[in-house]
Amino acid sequence: MTQSVVILGGGTAGWMTASYLRAAFGDSVDVTVVESRRIGTIGVGEATFSTVRHFFDFLGLDEADWMPACNGTYKLAVRLENWRAPGDYFYHPFERMRIVDGVPLTDWWQRLGGSGRFDRDCFLIPWLCDANASPRHLDGRLFEQDFAEDPDRPLYRTTLAEQNTQFPYAYHFDASLLADFLTQYAVKRGAVQVVDDVVDVRLDERGWIDHLVTREHGDVRADLYVDCSGFRSRLLGQALDEPFISFQDSLPNDRAVALRVPVDIEERGIRPCTTATAQEAGWIWTIPLFDRIGTGYVYASDYCEPDEAERVLREFVGPAAKDMEANHIRMRIGRSARAWVNNCVGIGLSAGFVEPLQSTGIFLIQHAIEQMVRYFPGPDMDPALRESYNASTARAIEGVREFLILHYRGAARADNDYWRDAKKRAVPDDMAMRLNQWQSKLPDRDTTYPYYHAFEPYSYVCMTLGLGGIPLRHPPALDFLDPGPARRELERVRRQAEATVRALPSQAEYLTSLR
Repeated sequence: MTQSVVILGGGTAGWMTASYLRAAFGDSVDVTVVESRRIGTIGVGEATFSTVRHFFDFLGLDEADWMPACNGTYKLAVRLENWRAPGDYFYHPFERMRIVDGVPLTDWWQRLGGSGRFDRDCFLIPWLCDANASPRHLDGRLFEQDFAEDPDRPLYRTTLAEQNTQFPYAYHFDASLLADFLTQYAVKRGAVQVVDDVVDVRLDERGWIDHLVTREHGDVRADLYVDCSGFRSRLLGQALDEPFISFQDSLPNDRAVALRVPVDIEERGIRPCTTATAQEAGWIWTIPLFDRIGTGYVYASDYCEPDEAERVLREFVGPAAKDMEANHIRMRIGRSARAWVNNCVGIGLSAGFVEPLQSTGIFLIQHAIEQMVRYFPGPDMDPALRESYNASTARAIEGVREFLILHYRGAARADNDYWRDAKKRAVPDDMAMRLNQWQSKLPDRDTTYPYYHAFEPYSYVCMTLGLGGIPLRHPPALDFLDPGPARRELERVRRQAEATVRALPSQAEYLTSLR
């Protein structure tokens, strides 16, 4: 039995989908990608979440296979600047918190204090980011938390897995170059590329998609259609008229302006993190690629005009922005009521998008693809599979929405209408309850969004401690426990971090060797 899939739209979402389907099903599923010459990939620097490594592993790709071709770099954390106050910054690392006597080290840090930097006191990765370090040694070994000389624990030797630490990095890459790379990958493995414009979408008597009408290749038919047409949502939104649920009431940022800025990595180095710098009406991303910086201002059009946003971005970048062409982007923030309707699945921007803070765009694409494979239909198009898919993908994007709302509600910054209004916007009822709980006890598994959306409780802890706008107090129980082991663990973090930074090459040095 062979099923056929037509994907409308190439770009990152389309070719990630085609590549994954060919890797998953081989010749059992025919895959065709229809993409227009006139519609290109946005092509900004793209940041990812640490789970993206599973995508490349599933395709059988090593980092040396794809990173040089896509100007890829490592991302160990998100660095948030100016969200608490001008000049302040903290890291949200890919690193789970340590536990001392059954209590997270961050809770102990509240009780004991430290340098004033919870991230550097409780985690290793912020030290690596400040040092522009690579997470791998020059021979390719991943850094490990391995310190046999620790005087407090002479036999203390732990790998990342044994230390309950999540995989410590994700990637940055050029989205256009990744789309090109995956095009070659998928076509080599049997996917068919049709470069043409779709001029009509024909429905059958049930309201299902019967075929696409292209300008030069005639009718294109399939059992299942995947809409990767971006914000236009050509199939899901336009042809099938699926309602769209806007998130503008809680996340008002609906515009972006982006620049591609060449850099000399020998002079500048490569910081191994995405930076999100708060501004008057939003925030600016800085994504370091191997050959350039991808940067852009995400802002709310109710508070800022496009010309003003471009001026702010150019001033932020400095002289290097001169003569660089700006790309202005309108964003549709929210999700389709259903991402899978009849015989059509929306993946990527066509189904939903939450602003790129915390780099969830690629994560949501990957999650949708994996769920589509999990619930892939047979000839009967079992509606129960669609319902399960829709529940899973809706929960993921709603969870991301809630996590991002926390950034604005929790930020101490309140110096203009934009930031003051952020504290007044409605939040989901369950989130309002959770915000109250966190004031008495830092977030944990019982008091964070309950469905899978990639962010674990430690991520919420980093935000509540770093943003500074939520009144917090340590759990009273800690006043009755011996703080000695926690003090020693805080000191151990410092020693381990210093040793790790000394042992690792810079990211620029390692990536140059990889090429």
